[in-house]
Amino acid sequence: MPIAAWADHPGQAQLVAEVAKDTGKDPAVLNALLDGAKRQQSIIDAMNRPAEAKPWSEYRQIFLTSNRIDAGVRFYRDNEALLQRIGAKYGVAPEYIVAILGVETFYGRNTGKYKVLDALVTLGLYYPPRAAFFRDQLKTLLELPENQLAGPLDSLTGSYAGAQGWGQFMPGSIRDYAVDEDGDGRIDLQNSLPDIIGSVANYFAKHGWVTGGPVAARAQPDAAAKPLMVKDAQPQWTVEQLQAWGYAPLQHLDPGAQSSLQTLQGENGPEYWFTFKNFQVITTYNRSAMYAMAVNQLAQAIIEVVHAQEASAP
Repeated sequence: MPIAAWADHPGQAQLVAEVAKDTGKDPAVLNALLDGAKRQQSIIDAMNRPAEAKPWSEYRQIFLTSNRIDAGVRFYRDNEALLQRIGAKYGVAPEYIVAILGVETFYGRNTGKYKVLDALVTLGLYYPPRAAFFRDQLKTLLELPENQLAGPLDSLTGSYAGAQGWGQFMPGSIRDYAVDEDGDGRIDLQNSLPDIIGSVANYFAKHGWVTGGPVAARAQPDAAAKPLMVKDAQPQWTVEQLQAWGYAPLQHLDPGAQSSLQTLQGENGPEYWFTFKNFQVITTYNRSAMYAMAVNQLAQAIIEVVHAQEASAP
């Protein structure tokens, strides 16, 4: 390829130089990959209208549908032995692994149609608001070994943000948390259920999932409840302290448990929730408290049906 055709994207030459230096990969091969990527306006448009802009009452309806719950129950029952084995290995409740797959890709049905290279080039080189993050993800993608990807790099498809596979892992998460659970020498988050399930479980475990720990519980504020400014889901008060400030739990909770308090706009007004370390772990997957609550409620809905089926089985 003529040199004049290279570096069509802003910052491409510098990016290629960095990847080549870090990995020893051929700059000509890297330039050819990037030259084949296209800036996609539809990706920028999608980035500017995330689902998290909706209130909780609308956001919840996207994920807590009978179809998604029923499909989650079928996935759980069809893969129960694998889920139980991996859940026990990593200390993560299997229903939360299933719920992540349900929220992210409807259990693998919709893993995304955008070319991953197009997405990361568009957002890393043409989207100033978050260019630093996505450029880093693009660099990581170009540096990943072939055996950590589901196929040739220029053939990979995913979300408009460049996330891949059933669990929608960004390149940095593939590098840091994806696992070869089936032991075949490669990590395939598109076609290997052991790799897919094991990688989500490992992600949660590495972010501090507390085995058997609570995720969220409803709180009822009294008329004089202390207003709280909560910036994230990091637990920062005991349940006992929140009770003293006027927030009563609607179920038994350990008074000494570290928690946070999330307020979501439900159909009938504000909903108040005690949230715990495991809720905060889910927010490392997606920072939105609504996302974490959708995963939590989908997991609970799925396991409730599974247990009911088991109880009624002859």
